[in-house]
Amino acid sequence: MDVRLEQLPKDLNTCHQLIAELLDSVRSKQRQIDQLTHRLQQLLRARFGQKAEKIDPAQLLLFAQQILAEAQPPACPEPPEGAPAVQEPPAAARPNGHGRKKLPRNLPRKTVLIDVPPKERTCKCCGAEMTRIGQETSEQIDYIPASVYVVQTVRPKYACKRCQDGTVLTADKPRQPIEKGLPGAGMLAQVIVSKYADHLPLNRLEHIFHRHGLHISRSTMCGWMAASAKLLRPLYELMIRRVLESKAIHTDDTPVPVLDKDRSSTRQGRLWTYRGDQLHPYTVYDYTPTRARDGPMEFLGGFEGYLHADAYGGYDGIYAGDKIIEVLCWAHARRKFFEAQDTDAGRTTMALAYIRRLYQLERQARELFQRQPQGPDARSLSAIRLELRQAQSLPILKELETWLRQQTTGDNPVLPKSPMGVAINYCLGNWAALTRYAADGDLDIDNNASERDLRPVTLGRKNYMFLGSDNGGHTAAVLYSLIATAKRHGLDPFAYLRNVIARISDHPFNRLEELLPDHWKLASAAAA
Repeated sequence: MDVRLEQLPKDLNTCHQLIAELLDSVRSKQRQIDQLTHRLQQLLRARFGQKAEKIDPAQLLLFAQQILAEAQPPACPEPPEGAPAVQEPPAAARPNGHGRKKLPRNLPRKTVLIDVPPKERTCKCCGAEMTRIGQETSEQIDYIPASVYVVQTVRPKYACKRCQDGTVLTADKPRQPIEKGLPGAGMLAQVIVSKYADHLPLNRLEHIFHRHGLHISRSTMCGWMAASAKLLRPLYELMIRRVLESKAIHTDDTPVPVLDKDRSSTRQGRLWTYRGDQLHPYTVYDYTPTRARDGPMEFLGGFEGYLHADAYGGYDGIYAGDKIIEVLCWAHARRKFFEAQDTDAGRTTMALAYIRRLYQLERQARELFQRQPQGPDARSLSAIRLELRQAQSLPILKELETWLRQQTTGDNPVLPKSPMGVAINYCLGNWAALTRYAADGDLDIDNNASERDLRPVTLGRKNYMFLGSDNGGHTAAVLYSLIATAKRHGLDPFAYLRNVIARISDHPFNRLEELLPDHWKLASAAAA
């Protein structure tokens, strides 16, 4: 509104109306400035700021001292009557941060003997020959570069010189991972691990092999990856069936660029992760060309249980029935408050303090589980978490809900479209799904497990830039699944994949579960 001083009205009512319009215009401009400032701060934080969502403890005490009373250290459960008293283990000495760590015993040793020459072993006092009384041993790490070698398979031919039928006998050739293909199991495992675990694009692998004197094009290795995924697909599908038997599944998705050859550009595909529970310890990925709800709906078609996810609208159709129950993530809710700190420090700090108390109880449950005496009477983590959540988390959640609703009313209500208003509306609009974890000890407070599972994908796409096609997306889903599950069980992905690729062609289909990472780990330990 452009009003000159000499044009101001003389009537008082008209002046009041003009002032009201100007105040509304100022408020509108200020809201727009706050929103743009918030977006700019988010972009700067994403580009240059720290990723951890940490806040200053002094700030918490300033705004939320009444709810930040530290809980007493959790006490171990009382032992049953008649059971011997459990002595507390002695406190471990605090390391001073100095000194060299011992090298792992499983590494092979090469002994180098540096002895005193025989001519110098004569005593300078009496001239007698000295006697060996001990030795000094030191260790250092050395490295031998990876080597490429050729496996030459020889099959002798046999024929009868007396007969004229021309029969020639040779041993049957063992089945290969890729029929009539060059790569052996070790080579395939190396390329798979290098790309999908170490995030090396195939063009870099091409140069690495070239240094070894081996000329393999990236297109050839791309074909190897597709053939490996086809070979391992029965094992991948078995893992999917096991994941769908879980009581609770963690899921999330991330975009991956896919080459669109028709338009000579890239488009966005999606990789979804589905993480099974402790009784079904498998992590599988699924590729879809888009983020439409058809992808997760088809994948979870036979699932019944709890689904840990974010508030993506595509899941709404999945929750429509009674088979799949929504469990939302408190880490997502906390992030919205954290991002609103610059616009409303007082309210955001109070909300973050409440959420911090919830996470403190989860940490106490883990400490109780680890500190309790091991034995048949030991309580499960699920039972301990449920007890703490029912006794302490539920009252905190009730206080938080009351406080959040108070911020939307009163003399100074939060604006609905402000960053703080968006965070509050997100929590109140999804309150049932956010608090559902407190009613079951098998559920987690957040969905961070699936976000960690997607981290290798985000690291990989920065290096290999894009997937070559939708088929490349399905190939990546299979190979990522085998590597992620192997890592989940503490296995060396190369050793596991090399063994499985060499065996799976001749392995009986009805015993396919023997090749699952957890079964393979137990069998390898028993054999060792």
